[in-house]
Amino acid sequence: MNIYFLIIFTLLIGDYLLGLTVETANLRALRLDVPEEFADVYDREKYKKSQQYLRENTFFELASSGVFLIITLVFISAGGFNVLDRFARAFKAGEIITGLIFAGTLIALSQVLGIFVAAYHTFVIEEKYGFNRTTVRTFVADFFKKMLLTMFLGGIIFALILWFFGYAGKIAWLYCWVATVLFELFVVFISPVVIMPLFNKFTPLEAGELKNKIEEYARKERFAMQGVYILDGSRRSSKSNAFFAGFGKSRRIALYDTLVKGHTVDELVSILAHEMGHYKKRHILKQIAISIVTTGFMFYLMSLFLNNRLLFDAFKMEHLSIYAGLFFFSFLFTPLQTIISLFSHAFSRKCEYQADAYAARTYGRPQAMIDALKKLSVNNLSNLTPHPWKVFFSYTHPPVLERIRAIKNIHS
Repeated sequence: MNIYFLIIFTLLIGDYLLGLTVETANLRALRLDVPEEFADVYDREKYKKSQQYLRENTFFELASSGVFLIITLVFISAGGFNVLDRFARAFKAGEIITGLIFAGTLIALSQVLGIFVAAYHTFVIEEKYGFNRTTVRTFVADFFKKMLLTMFLGGIIFALILWFFGYAGKIAWLYCWVATVLFELFVVFISPVVIMPLFNKFTPLEAGELKNKIEEYARKERFAMQGVYILDGSRRSSKSNAFFAGFGKSRRIALYDTLVKGHTVDELVSILAHEMGHYKKRHILKQIAISIVTTGFMFYLMSLFLNNRLLFDAFKMEHLSIYAGLFFFSFLFTPLQTIISLFSHAFSRKCEYQADAYAARTYGRPQAMIDALKKLSVNNLSNLTPHPWKVFFSYTHPPVLERIRAIKNIHS
């Protein structure tokens, strides 16, 4: 029995069992009583609804993940990757074109399976709980836009990686690292003005109290930005959000229209103060730096496995190739990715506490921040009592109750 075959099967099954254990513990952590901090905004029936929403999402996620796991294991065992490789090689193109055909076909098959999962989640679960506002037409249009973007942007960087590994020798991983980082930064830079408008309409915030208070706060904090925009999030969901996009003076604030409708001016400014806190505390730059280092580490390890015959035998491959090796390495990288994500999530949670504190101190209205967090949690039917394991493995934000208590402690 091939050792890599055993390792990969163990990793895939172990990863699923870990997720199953964490999610089961998370469901068992649910409590019938509404937490004291939410007694003023959550009635018992809606709180019960939020818990049922969590249960349905959890069961659906575990079921769909289980199906994908079975399909993946069967695909590997049956030599599916080799069949796909034969298909790509049948075009008798060069290594890069063959690799693009191989990767494109594999991703397309995955996306086709994924669209059924996304459709059920959107039109059944989200619809049932009153969140969905996506029409079938919008859903299909979004799917094809994402596919085209993936093929175009992903194809460019994938072709570059294949070229470097094919012609740059032992330091190819270094070239791939630099090229990938530069490309990702470029995409992040153009995203607010090129990519995001493909999916949502951004309308400048009209003059009024909200705009005046946002601009007044931004000036006080010496925060340069291009402007404040309203995003038509209600086209797809009733859930709320807000975010910053871009760098330097090109930064823009985006507020979901659903957020503006459901919050007071002070709550909205507090939310934006939190986002500004991430920039002022250099969280964005630190996270980018962590991502850059992680990417370099991944490419270096990848370079050690690309032409490993035993690894290719585990997937029943007739030919060695760089393009297939990239995918095969991703299976081996799973446990390291999990470990990296644990540190990344822990750092992210720390950043959220700091951004909350920054907003509470600089805007001077901690209760508005607390009220905003409460409304967001209630409107989005968030889980108020996640199990510590769930937080440890998955949460990029601290549980809302812990955030509220931390804000209160600042001014206690």
